[in-house]
Amino acid sequence: MAKIIAVANQKGGVGKTTTAINLSACLAELGKMVLTIDIDPQGNTSSGLGIDKTELDNTVYELLLGKVDIFECKMPVKCCEMDIIPSSMDLAGAEIELIGVEHREFLLKKVLDPIKDYYDYIIIDCPPSLNMLTINALAAADSVMVPLQCEFYALEGLTQLINTVNLVKQRLNPNLELEGIVFTMYDSRTNLSLQVVEEVRNHLGDKIYDAMIPRNIRLGEAPSYGLPIIKYDNRSKGAESYMELAKEFIERG
Repeated sequence: MAKIIAVANQKGGVGKTTTAINLSACLAELGKMVLTIDIDPQGNTSSGLGIDKTELDNTVYELLLGKVDIFECKMPVKCCEMDIIPSSMDLAGAEIELIGVEHREFLLKKVLDPIKDYYDYIIIDCPPSLNMLTINALAAADSVMVPLQCEFYALEGLTQLINTVNLVKQRLNPNLELEGIVFTMYDSRTNLSLQVVEEVRNHLGDKIYDAMIPRNIRLGEAPSYGLPIIKYDNRSKGAESYMELAKEFIERG
């Protein structure tokens, strides 16, 4: 049965989508059966994996509204041996459309049940905010992976996110756990990066991944080609770091 991981951070610009794309692709490269779900209305995970959003008939929007079943909206990723449920801008209005829907926090959890046995991992890229879409992801997930940028304000966002995870655990999903924290945009030459890492280690040492994602030009270029870094430049530091993360993720179970 698939392990479901929500990649989440209420703060934007921390490498959340980059992590969702590249962790998924590296797990697939390691022979795992992977489904990535783009539940962010911006749809950057979809375009970053080569999906043309203008040509989509069925997306996670139609899925959550019950217009299609999950087998009608999941599709293969051309560049990798994995599947995706893409997003579209229509998803931005879903929260309003779901007002009054009974048990709306569990819509994603319900639609995922039929395919759990098809995959090893289901990775959900969440929006950079705490809204009904993020709540759906957390209610459906077994764990939360948190990409954390090495900057001062990231620590404030981390505290808020952990409080949110605990709240969801209490009220909606008692099985939800903090999977781990991944440092992104890491620069060992700066004191700030070192200080942020040290501060988080002091509080959440066992939840910190050893693999750290550096600032890397090739990593920034890859999405514009609709490719994960492992397919765009597998010798780059970014590709090596995400492959290290994927292996560590598997080893941790």
